[in-house]
This record gives sequence, C-alpha cells and structure tokens, in this order.
Amino acid sequence: MEKIYLDNGATSFPKPKEVADAVYEYMTCCGANINRGGYQEAYDLEGTVFETREMLTDMFDGPDCKNVVFTKNVTESLNIVLKGFLRPGDHILCSSMEHNAVMRPLVQLEKQGVEFSRIPGTEAGELVLDAVEDMIKPNTKAIVMTHASNICGTVNPLKEVGEICRKHGLKFIVDSAQSAGILPVSMKEMNIDALCFTGHKSLLGPQGIGGFIIAEDMIPLIDPILSGGTGSISHTEEIPDFMPDRFEPGTMNLPGIVGLNAGLNWIRKKGIDAVAAHELALTERFINGLLPLEEAGHIRICGLKECYREKDGVTVPVRTGVVSIQTLKVDCADAAFRLDFEFGIETRVGLHCAPNAHKTLGTFPTGTIRFSFGNFNTGEDVDAAINAVREICGA
Repeated sequence: MEKIYLDNGATSFPKPKEVADAVYEYMTCCGANINRGGYQEAYDLEGTVFETREMLTDMFDGPDCKNVVFTKNVTESLNIVLKGFLRPGDHILCSSMEHNAVMRPLVQLEKQGVEFSRIPGTEAGELVLDAVEDMIKPNTKAIVMTHASNICGTVNPLKEVGEICRKHGLKFIVDSAQSAGILPVSMKEMNIDALCFTGHKSLLGPQGIGGFIIAEDMIPLIDPILSGGTGSISHTEEIPDFMPDRFEPGTMNLPGIVGLNAGLNWIRKKGIDAVAAHELALTERFINGLLPLEEAGHIRICGLKECYREKDGVTVPVRTGVVSIQTLKVDCADAAFRLDFEFGIETRVGLHCAPNAHKTLGTFPTGTIRFSFGNFNTGEDVDAAINAVREICGA
C-alpha cells in the first residue's frame, strides 16, 4: 500500500532532494568542525554557516546575522530565552494556545517565583486581543506567543501584539515552529525581540537543528543557561560576551545546518508566498470536502473554516495547512489507526503536546486527529483523505 504522509506539522517529509544531497556531501566529503579546524575545509564550511545565518536574518527581517543562534530545536531555543530572561518576581503573558515547549518552561519557572497568565482564546483558537492590555501588570516583562497553532492552524496577530508590547515596554518572544517557511515574519515590523524557530518543519531541514534570533538590546538581558567551549577566546574560562558565541557552546550540528541551508535555498527559489498558496489550496479543498460530514454530525472540524480574510484591504492567511478533526461516532485513536492501516494515510492523533490549547478548542481530553499538509502533497492526497474519513465515519 502506498503511504500518504499528512503529518508535516510534526516534521516535513519528504525533504527536497537538495537537502539530502547536501547532508550526504558534507558527511562523506568534509566532516570538519568550524572554529576548531585550522584548514581550508573548515574555513569553507564556516562560510556555509555564515550564509545560513544571513539567509535566516533576511527571511525574518532580523537585526544582524551575528544575532542568529543555532540550537537543537525550537524547544531548546525557548528554554534558553525564557529561563535566561525571566527572574523571580517577574510576570509574563502567553496565549491559551501554547505548545508545551512554552508551557513546561513557564510552569517550571513558576515554581521559582515567576508568574504567568494565559490570554484567553476563542473556540476557534483565535486570540482575544482586547483582553491583552488589561492583563498587563506592573511586573509584566514580556509576552510569549506561538505564531500559529500546532493543532488547528489558527494564526495569531503578531503585529498587533507587538504594537502592544512596544507601547508598554514589554519584550515580545515568538514561537515560529508552525509558521517559519510558510508565513512572512518581520521582526522589525512586528516588534519581535526573540524569534525562536525549528529547522525540520517548513524550513525543510533535517531534525536536530533550530535556533533563535534576538534583538541587540535583548542580548545582555538573557543569561546563558549553557556554557562550554566555543573555539573562541580560549585563553579564558569566562563565557564570551559577544554573539553568537555567547549562546553557542559545544560542537554545532553542522550536518543539520548544511541541510537547513539547502532547505532555505529551496524556499527562496520557490518563494514563501507560493509555498503558502499551495498548502492553503490543499487545506481549503480538505475542509470543503469535510463540511458535509460535519453538517451530518459525523465529525467536528476544529478551528477556522476559512483560510483567508480581508484585512486593511489586503487578503491575508488566517490559518496554516494544519487541520484537526474529531470523529464524533468513532474513537479518534481507532480512526487514526484505520487511516494508516487500511488507507495508508499517516496523521497524528491525541493531544499534540498542547493540553491547554485543546481545552481552549473544547477538545480536551479526547484530543483530535491532525492532518497537516506540506509542499509535496497533492490534491489527490487530499481527496484520498476525505474519502477515507467518510468511509471510517460510516457516511
């Protein structure tokens, strides 16, 4: 049975051939470390790493390529930023749709004297923007927020929240795990002080590479929570105070960075707008195909039904290609098993590491089946998924 991969919200697959080729070439023809090797191959590789920082700075309209820090993933990035920035007695706001990559560090910090409050959301996963300013306290230091939900794809209004942060002197920390490579992000226009990203989703890199980009004035406010050798100023045992070495101890995931470089080049050639248009066209097709099942009471489609809205005379996306459903007459876990076993359709079922988001959506504790579309999915894949859901639900 041919498999249909619809779990791109977890990790994108397949990767562009260029990504696999770049990683293979590095592993078989180079294999050097940067900042450690005093020979030409290491210097050439350092050029690739520098180019990758430049591409990320360009993609996210960041302050300076030296402010791009590589980590293992967005979870590590969020931990470094949140735990390095917040102090006992501080207060931070988050949305009600956050992933555990945000919530578990905040709950951990709460036990150390940091307060947090959740900005309410609607049952479609939309932020209640009017509630934000009333929740700001004298000790509020920042707002941390996902750009797009990993469950229902709903997009948060980063520009508007960034304006609130600027007005009240707050730092703005963004989790772009589900949006980087699909939706345009401007750190400058959205007043983002720390943008955390992962490489293995829509940036099309391999697993194990991620990072964050921080504004210049944010650098001294974050205490490094990791330290070690950087290959620079080796005469001292003090942590470097310059970027990116301040937050990049140890041996870097160079195969991951090389693969991410190839993924970024692939996106640059295709264009983010074209990537988004393809994925949202599939999403519209899927939702429209499922609407009769929802109307008949067989399923519930979570989140927004539309993909675009008019805003200030411009049509903008309000969701990503992540769609979750509840099968109302069949257990969700059983339905997901049958999708794979009988139809070859690979999805993700459960609570998706975001329990409070499911509470906001009204899908806790049952969870949902998540279908997430990517660059290499087709209309035929979507139709196969619709027909499979229809058959499983007895419609």
